[in-house]
Amino acid sequence: QVQLVESGGGLVQPGGSLRLSCAASGNIFTIYNMGWYRQAPGKERELVAVISRGGSTNYADSVKGRFTISIDNAKNTVSLQMNSLKPEDTAIYYCNAAIAATVWDGQRAYWGQGTQVTVSS
Repeated sequence: QVQLVESGGGLVQPGGSLRLSCAASGNIFTIYNMGWYRQAPGKERELVAVISRGGSTNYADSVKGRFTISIDNAKNTVSLQMNSLKPEDTAIYYCNAAIAATVWDGQRAYWGQGTQVTVSS
């Protein structure tokens, strides 16, 4: 069993910063990539940023230049540094990881429980 546990959400004023972290634990053979998605009220879940174990990154256009994703392969953690936050960044942020649990398994997607980020004055 694999678990993803997020931390770091909260309330911040526009222009402020937050750092989200997500730790993967359990039966893990290989983590292929980790990332963050978000879902605002009334909207579909969307990709925010993803990073491979090799460090390749991909960002949503709306967060480029403001958010930075990083991975610690030794600790099976991914972090998202969010700067210059805007009210439209308000959403529940979900950690996602593509993981093979054993050497015989293919990769499958796992999700965290979500953490609320609210940007408001």
